[in-house]
Amino acid sequence: MQWQDVVDNPYLRNLPFKIELNRWGKVEMSPANNRHALLQSRLAQMLRAAMGCGETLTEASIQTSNGVRVPDVVWASDGFLDRHGEETPFSRAPEICVEVVSPSNARGEMLEKIALYLEAGAREVWLVTDAAALEIQDREGVRATSSLIPDAPQRVAGLAQKTR
Repeated sequence: MQWQDVVDNPYLRNLPFKIELNRWGKVEMSPANNRHALLQSRLAQMLRAAMGCGETLTEASIQTSNGVRVPDVVWASDGFLDRHGEETPFSRAPEICVEVVSPSNARGEMLEKIALYLEAGAREVWLVTDAAALEIQDREGVRATSSLIPDAPQRVAGLAQKTR
């Protein structure tokens, strides 16, 4: 399958799953979880407030070397959006890609997604746990803080109280 086939398929439209497409054109699905959705929403709001420009998107599709991946939240600069608009999937990753780690996610799966988003052009990839702990990685590896939002760890930690 190609991504447009997934988007156009009436059987896949209303499933309660996050859908991704691997490099072999096979659909991969993760079940929806309302705590996950709430944390995703709070992260999008936090990114928008912290950056003050650009846009936050939830579940934006990105073409990677291992198929189409769908981070939970991305922040895209105005320049990125001028270049890519509503391209589906994005041919490059926006500047910040965020994955909310579910209990079913294996560490290896998350490390692969980090590598794929960075390879596709992301400046930073954030992993956020269910308890709102934050891990930030860029091309240099794990960072103590974000180069784009220096107080990101404190901001994300504050989301734990808001989501419980």
